[in-house]
Amino acid sequence: MKILVIEDNESVCEMIDMFFLKEGISGEFVHDGLKGYESFKKESWDLLIVDWMLPGMDGVTLCRKIRQEGSEVPIIMLTAKDSESDQVLGLEMGADDYVTKPFSPLALMARIKAVARRYQKQQPEEKGLIGTTHIKINKETREVMLYGQPVTNLTPKEFDILLFFVQHPRQVFTREQLLERVWGYQFYGDERTVDVHIKRLRKKLGTEAQPLFHTVWGVGYKFDESVDGHES
Repeated sequence: MKILVIEDNESVCEMIDMFFLKEGISGEFVHDGLKGYESFKKESWDLLIVDWMLPGMDGVTLCRKIRQEGSEVPIIMLTAKDSESDQVLGLEMGADDYVTKPFSPLALMARIKAVARRYQKQQPEEKGLIGTTHIKINKETREVMLYGQPVTNLTPKEFDILLFFVQHPRQVFTREQLLERVWGYQFYGDERTVDVHIKRLRKKLGTEAQPLFHTVWGVGYKFDESVDGHES
């Protein structure tokens, strides 16, 4: 693996680098948010580790910029902030996971491997095909397979919503963000439109699929196959 670490604490970087050497991981370490963004743009990375508090550009802003450019590279955020609202913010900006400081290097390595495995499962198996553990979507033919069975009753917009969530696993999106990203900036409808469409999508996919779509209370929605969930 080739990992970019954007962390301003050199002692933390040295500790991480030591474990990278043991695991055979190639790591590059940058101590400034702006320089980290430049390094991200210059090369291709298998995973990013980003500290929340950085000089030049904070980790949340950096994460948001990377996602706005369309990159789906896995991102693990390091943070001393342990409140639920801070964690939700980090995930909402596009982080795949977070590790709270102080942390064990072994725990960080476990998170790296887990995120890398999830990302690899989600890579296209062939042109136009996006896959997770339970859902397969062909973007070109607009076909959906759930638990190995075809789903044929989705409207075009319901398909677009499902595709968007599968392309952004474990990321939390507000209703306003979903309107912008799925409907487009020219859509000026009520945010309750999102609730209606997701309710219909859950119903059409059936009870087995409902644990995949999670209501994040007071924020919005996310798609996550790793934990149990429920319908709002």
